[in-house]
Amino acid sequence: MPGPRDQYIGWDCEQKARRLHLVVNNMRFLMLPDAARAGVRASQVLAANLRRLGNDWQMAHGHRVLLAETFVDSARFRGTCYRASNWLYLGETQGFSRRGMRYAPNGCPKSVFVYPLEGGAREALGADQSWVDHLDGRGGVEMLHVDRIALAGEDGLLALLAGVIDPRKRRGVRHPLLTVLAISVCGILCGARSFAAIAQWAMELPPEQLQRYGSQRQRPPSEPTIRRVLQSIEAKPVDERLGGWTARRGIAAPKALAIDAKTQRGSADAAHKPFHLVSALVHGSGLVVAQHRVDDKSNEITSVAPLFQDLDITGAVVSGDAMFTQHKIARYVVEQK
Repeated sequence: MPGPRDQYIGWDCEQKARRLHLVVNNMRFLMLPDAARAGVRASQVLAANLRRLGNDWQMAHGHRVLLAETFVDSARFRGTCYRASNWLYLGETQGFSRRGMRYAPNGCPKSVFVYPLEGGAREALGADQSWVDHLDGRGGVEMLHVDRIALAGEDGLLALLAGVIDPRKRRGVRHPLLTVLAISVCGILCGARSFAAIAQWAMELPPEQLQRYGSQRQRPPSEPTIRRVLQSIEAKPVDERLGGWTARRGIAAPKALAIDAKTQRGSADAAHKPFHLVSALVHGSGLVVAQHRVDDKSNEITSVAPLFQDLDITGAVVSGDAMFTQHKIARYVVEQK
């Protein structure tokens, strides 16, 4: 059953896949006591943010957004500030939350509020044919030409990924692993930053281009398929192949790299701690060209050498936060790499 937001918009699954990037979620809203004592109202702060949200999103991501949404824990809050700012109350969620790789009931339904950021936003999102489908092409995400990313050939993307082991059982597989991986890589290179965004990008590939990715079907893999495949494959061999390939093709020439460490959300389960990764990212694009999982008995500092072991960083500027300001790391980067 569709949720309150989807019922309000009235879009179908295909429209939702194409236009979900035009809906933005307000995850946190906090008013400090000093602001309240100074006479600043929560509704004023919300209204000021909403007035500039469309332009700010355009500058940051290359497209505007049409609808803002938020979820309020109705057991603790009434959503008074949202109601005072003319947000629309749509109803309650079914009370599910994500746990690892699946969703489970949590017994805490949330109140759903939305705010149209432009006139006719609801009609545009749910219309059969609308200017919204052509808004900056793909929401500011450039369609990368297949010739540029070299799909075929000895050093092509398909040959590079051909050796990755498929962890799935053969029965019921509709899309080859090679197709899902190649589409995911190209979607990310075009600016997609989530499973849903990759699926949205793939939806706009013409049939002849899908065939170049090794697809034997008229429709690309769906978001659940992409999610399951990327979460089930072994990341290390894919990282090792892609890091050097992107640099060789000039897609992510590492002129300036940042070392960053993050704990991967949703990677923990009953038997394992969450994954902690140290990554090398290209400044500007944010593209990860190498990453290394930190051993549970080790730390981030000792992961820098394995991170750069197979990566050519000659002439690049390498930056990191205070954790990585170590003499040993500096000598390794400058003298050995």
